[in-house]
Amino acid sequence: MLDRTKEPIGYQSWLQTEPDAVSLHLAELIADARATAAADSSRAIAKVGIDWPTLALAAGIYGAFASLTWFYHDLPWWLVLPLGAAIVCLQSSLQHEAIHGYPTRWSWLNALIAAPSLYLWLPYGTYRQIHLKHHVDEHLTDPVRDPESHYLTPEAWLALSPIHRALREVMMSLLGRMVVGPLYEAARSLADLALAMRSRDGSTLSHWALHGIALTGLLWWVVAVCDIPLWAYALLFAWPGSALMQLRGYAEHRAAPDVAARTATIEAGPLLSFLFLHNNLHALHHVEPTLAWHRRPARYRAVRTDLLRASRYHLIANYAQLARNYLFEAKEPLLHPSLVRARSADLRASHRPAYRSA
Repeated sequence: MLDRTKEPIGYQSWLQTEPDAVSLHLAELIADARATAAADSSRAIAKVGIDWPTLALAAGIYGAFASLTWFYHDLPWWLVLPLGAAIVCLQSSLQHEAIHGYPTRWSWLNALIAAPSLYLWLPYGTYRQIHLKHHVDEHLTDPVRDPESHYLTPEAWLALSPIHRALREVMMSLLGRMVVGPLYEAARSLADLALAMRSRDGSTLSHWALHGIALTGLLWWVVAVCDIPLWAYALLFAWPGSALMQLRGYAEHRAAPDVAARTATIEAGPLLSFLFLHNNLHALHHVEPTLAWHRRPARYRAVRTDLLRASRYHLIANYAQLARNYLFEAKEPLLHPSLVRARSADLRASHRPAYRSA
């Protein structure tokens, strides 16, 4: 049964429930203990020899990109835009697979294959670092410990300027996430670079140095060889491709007390499933992060009933349904529900009158 917010009644009841402080503290201790046990990133990285389907996919992506950019001036913009967006999105999905150990057992070679970020704004090394932290499932959606969370803590919200708050509110809708999200993420990535330069963060700067080398080669091909203006590449390739990436990530997770219920399954059609390399079957991916992308559909069919039951039937029928429900309205609150309740409980405790015994 669904209410007007289009979420199961049980989930909405959790959003409105205020557990006592002891329960919250106990839950946090249990989550920390589980997360410590799961924090070894190697559990999310496959140990394969050579995965030929992924290697063929990489060759196809870069071949398609080279062809589209080479013949750019012979094609109308309305054809370049969807093709460019699809290629950029597919290459970002390839980066995701490289993080999880494909197409080879050598992480340096996977990085070399995936390094040219066709969407321009995020170094592959930074993406890898962030995403492996995200795979500590006990921390999923926690804005302090999950670097891919789109929620905010109450303290972070209060620290934002009015314009920044408005931007974050806009990005809680699907349209806002797809249109504004790529620009926001690019600006945040550059802000992180500036911070790393001020603090002399060697790890972050090394990722950006390698990204700079890959970006130089990419822009040499695009601008110098193919004579595509940088603004045209941004508008016809990078921005729409990043918008498709934002579509993929928009509904992957939600705040929920049960860890398994935090991750969604979206049963997309063949086109988007391929562009996302079946990462729309996201609950399966978090349960089996080392499973190859081309094996996910068959595996999902085999375990669908058990997987959906474990995730509290966190299922979205398709992306059309997602757009109908959330194109112009927020799917989730911006502030993380459990953190809001915890801060409210603390405030009530601090304002509780003290009584002296006679």
